[in-house]
Amino acid sequence: MLGEMAKRPAVGEAAPDFELPGTEGTFRLSAHRGELVVLLFYPGDETPVCTRQFCSYRDRAEDFAALQATVVGISSQSLDSHLRFHERHGLNVPLLADIDGKVARAYSAYAPPFGTRRAVVIVDEQGVVRHRHDHTLGLRYQGVDELASALAALDR
Repeated sequence: MLGEMAKRPAVGEAAPDFELPGTEGTFRLSAHRGELVVLLFYPGDETPVCTRQFCSYRDRAEDFAALQATVVGISSQSLDSHLRFHERHGLNVPLLADIDGKVARAYSAYAPPFGTRRAVVIVDEQGVVRHRHDHTLGLRYQGVDELASALAALDR
């Protein structure tokens, strides 16, 4: 039934908690209560669009830092793959290894047989989803300006 409905969790619903290994250590969503958290689901390390997306954040590091939010990337590659991708491009966003796709599924950001789909989910200080943007084809991504606009427009 849920598969036929809108993407879950929807805006206004509690964000499912999770814990994943990442390039900057283990990340647990509930440990970031009191902060805005931006979850960037993406298809894969070293793919053309994903590389452009994460390098765009690196290239505008000052504007990115001004978002005043905890931002993490989530995809199904291994931690070793994430570490290589992170180091090779000098990225400024921690990358989390959702190897079995469980977190992507919990956030309706998973589509067999492709795997993790590109999506942005913003979780507020109380752990409630306040914004989500699902990219149908995954050929575009939300840049720093779009993330800043989404954060500024939050209904909190």
